[in-house]
Amino acid sequence: MQAAELAVLDWIQLHLRCEFLDAVLPVVSWTCDHGEIWILLAAVLLAVRKYRGAGLAVSCALVLDLISCNLLLKPLVGRVRPFAVNTAVELLTAPPLDASFPSGHTAVSFAAVFALKTAGSPLWRPALAVAVVMAFSRLYLYVHWPTDVLGGALLGAAVGWAGAKLVENVMAKRKAGR
Repeated sequence: MQAAELAVLDWIQLHLRCEFLDAVLPVVSWTCDHGEIWILLAAVLLAVRKYRGAGLAVSCALVLDLISCNLLLKPLVGRVRPFAVNTAVELLTAPPLDASFPSGHTAVSFAAVFALKTAGSPLWRPALAVAVVMAFSRLYLYVHWPTDVLGGALLGAAVGWAGAKLVENVMAKRKAGR
């Protein structure tokens, strides 16, 4: 399995690597080193009364992602990163220090997408475009295995949906209690 995943990463390096992506994808990845882009989106949505429900859904999804991805799965699985296996690859970013599975950048991005979609916000479409580019950047930068990115997307989808549903249920109970 590792050989097949290395082949995918090496194919990306061989066929897609270019100056433009070398300049852009590290910046894309950097915007989500700690979920910044999605935290900012949640804060903006929370600040606007009309979009507060979507902001709560994204916020809840981000918390669920932090717990499940960074506090539980990464330490539990402890997967080594691909650049540590193939040391010949030139990294374009500082090497991440935590475990590889699942991709946290991908998980938090897809958590935001699915929270927005489940909450009924049309912002899920542009968020999906950002999430896909974010996921690809992790492969391009050789910091995650393809299955890390797939696992991150699936985890993000699950916690995004769960976060939005949790907020929806709490808001419905609150409304019923009035």
